[in-house]
Amino acid sequence: MTSHRVPKRALPAHSKNHFGRRRWLNGTTLPRVLACSMAAKGKNGGMLKNRTVLAFLDDIYEDLELWYPKLRLEEAGYSLKCCAPEIKTYAGKHGYPAASDLLLKDTHCEDFCGLLVPGGFMPDKLRRDPKVLSLTREFFERGQLVAFICHGGWIPISAKILKGKRVTGSLGIKDDLENAGGIWVNEPVVVDGNLISSRTPRDLAPFGAAMVEFLNNE
Repeated sequence: MTSHRVPKRALPAHSKNHFGRRRWLNGTTLPRVLACSMAAKGKNGGMLKNRTVLAFLDDIYEDLELWYPKLRLEEAGYSLKCCAPEIKTYAGKHGYPAASDLLLKDTHCEDFCGLLVPGGFMPDKLRRDPKVLSLTREFFERGQLVAFICHGGWIPISAKILKGKRVTGSLGIKDDLENAGGIWVNEPVVVDGNLISSRTPRDLAPFGAAMVEFLNNE
């Protein structure tokens, strides 16, 4: 029986170090900027889809209305970043802490794929901030996701983006939504274009599902 020797594979012109970066045989590595730009492209050379959602944050936010969507989005392969007036840890309505990731003044909608506005007493405070309102309008006008729940509707109301749109929210702001030109619908979740609204924490399951469905179809 004749045996055949398998030829040795040619040594590649480069190898990977233990950090995963390419190391050429002369000891040099790819520049970090180039390595990052390569990682930012998809299989066919196109840019990867933005998968980060922005959320407004301040004290007395409704705990579940921030944390349930955050976990649901992460489960679907998205991430969530919180912007706030200050970089610090904020307390929810029921005492659950949440840390801000970036300042409102440094936030740009083009860095995100959508916006989440939780409820609680937080929206009534932030609706007075011009930056919050301009960001909300920009997300809406760009056709990006604008999702709000319960009293979170106060911010889209003040941003003046609800005229003629089907919306829902806490019964406590039903009149406010209608006075802003919205068409009140008493359903767990209401989708009108890129606006997704929901009533209370009891409706978080369909609210989260609607957010993920919208983002997956973008």
